[in-house]
Amino acid sequence: MSIDLHIHSTASDGTLSPREILNMAQRLNLGAISITDHDTIDGTKQALAIGMPPSLKFLTGVEISANPPGSFSCPGSFHILGYGINIDDTQLNHTLVRLQEARKSRNPRIIELLNHMGFELTLNEILKDSGKCQLGRPHIAKQMVKKGFVQSVGEAFDRYLATGQPAYVDKYRVDCKRAIDVILNAGGLPVLAHPVLLKLKDDDVHEKLIVCLKEMGLKGIEAYYPEQPSDLTARYIRIADRHGLLITGGTDFHGSIKPEIKMGSGYGNFSVPYELYEKLILSL
Repeated sequence: MSIDLHIHSTASDGTLSPREILNMAQRLNLGAISITDHDTIDGTKQALAIGMPPSLKFLTGVEISANPPGSFSCPGSFHILGYGINIDDTQLNHTLVRLQEARKSRNPRIIELLNHMGFELTLNEILKDSGKCQLGRPHIAKQMVKKGFVQSVGEAFDRYLATGQPAYVDKYRVDCKRAIDVILNAGGLPVLAHPVLLKLKDDDVHEKLIVCLKEMGLKGIEAYYPEQPSDLTARYIRIADRHGLLITGGTDFHGSIKPEIKMGSGYGNFSVPYELYEKLILSL
């Protein structure tokens, strides 16, 4: 039995509602899941309100946008996952509100840049197509595909929306120590998300970063991730074992935003062992 502890819902930038995610997880016979939306726990709250089927275990979750430690330069995505969090924690909710506002405020600036490049896009049309969710770059990318400006969401990011591209707009992120503390204070387990996406070329730097984060209170590494070769997964597992850190994994499922990534199985041959969920539960 496998698990998927990295899933995004319509509460952030996924295309399936929490109810649809629960139904799909059941159909796929997954043993445990976690909805880890970007800078919001609304998806987790909705799932809990619906109720869990007896066959499916559920971990409350979130994925917090953070800055790496000052001594490390990470050109890629630096996110801290939080598992087993108390969704009513005041400090956690206040922190997430500030991050949500940062995401919201940059969308008009991205669209303005795209307009200056000749792309006729409006915030209202994107909101209309996206529904009630936390609007972000994937929704802007989907609208660019719909209007024929690009062939795919990936092309929209590669040419315009990704870091360093002409329509990229940076946003506020939480200091990594604060992100870790907020998760710990909410009774959760902070885990470094998808270390492969940090785009650190030096393996030693990877390990030094993880050691630094452990000193701040990090409890685990997302070692299982579909967008990396198996030898890299094995390396992350060895690093976690050396430093007494938990191992987690998930697909980073977004629904039709990333249609090639399937819940629970990634590109089709990916699997995260159920025993990792059991070890997480024992650590909470």
